[in-house]
Amino acid sequence: MPIDEQRFEYVGFWARAWASFIDSVLSLFIVVPIVTAVYGGRYWLDPSLIKGPVDLLVTYVLPAVAVIAFWMARQATPGKMLIHARIVDAESGGKPSSGQMIGRYFAYYLSIFGLFLGFLWVVWDRRKQGWHDKLAGTVVIRERRPGPGSAGAQK
Repeated sequence: MPIDEQRFEYVGFWARAWASFIDSVLSLFIVVPIVTAVYGGRYWLDPSLIKGPVDLLVTYVLPAVAVIAFWMARQATPGKMLIHARIVDAESGGKPSSGQMIGRYFAYYLSIFGLFLGFLWVVWDRRKQGWHDKLAGTVVIRERRPGPGSAGAQK
């Protein structure tokens, strides 16, 4: 069944940026104490990209696994849940496959290249898809909220 555009709206750039910010802050609450406990204050002064195996696991692998796990279980990260958004298959409107979710995560890296143009693409795309959405065959939607003058709007 295709996406009912009367009931759902595609989530735009600023809402998705806000959700990403929330997810990043939540991630920092987990990552910062762990790497500081393991490496001490020198962690923050060391210019190297990866400080050791724990850094690699906690800074890169753990967030990737957490994001993909949230997507597969809830179709959203905590930030997306807060804005009532979820990731769906672009054609059916149903739950994306595990392969789509994993591919979507790795396609984020392609969206970063070229000054984050892949993320900015959400601004111009009719269905608010970034490059990672297009490559994975997904869209981000949420239920439409009643607008002024609509039958469901509060007075």
